[in-house]
Amino acid sequence: QVQLVESGGGLVQAGGSLRLSCAASARTFSTYTMGCFRQAPWKEREFVASTRWSGGSTAYADSVKGRFAISRDNAKNTVYLQMNSLKSEDTAVYYCASTGGIVLTTAGVNYWGQGTQVTVSS
Repeated sequence: QVQLVESGGGLVQAGGSLRLSCAASARTFSTYTMGCFRQAPWKEREFVASTRWSGGSTAYADSVKGRFAISRDNAKNTVYLQMNSLKSEDTAVYYCASTGGIVLTTAGVNYWGQGTQVTVSS
């Protein structure tokens, strides 16, 4: 069993930045790929970004590409999501997630973080 603990959410003005952290209790084959989903009121949960513990592969939703950057610190078993140029439409609860596969999909998630609220004011 792996626990994912998120932090870093909060309130920020449009154009501002936040950094989310996702600390994993362990780094194993079952958490080969790590990433983030988000869910806003009245909307479905959507993929945001993902990375892997090995190599530099990353993936981003088109809506955040060029503004968000995902990275990881293997020594700390922690993944970071740097969010820049935030927009009001980025307002959502952000959920850290993991999978043992090479592609992070909702159906393939084996561990979820507790979620952290990100609110972007106009």
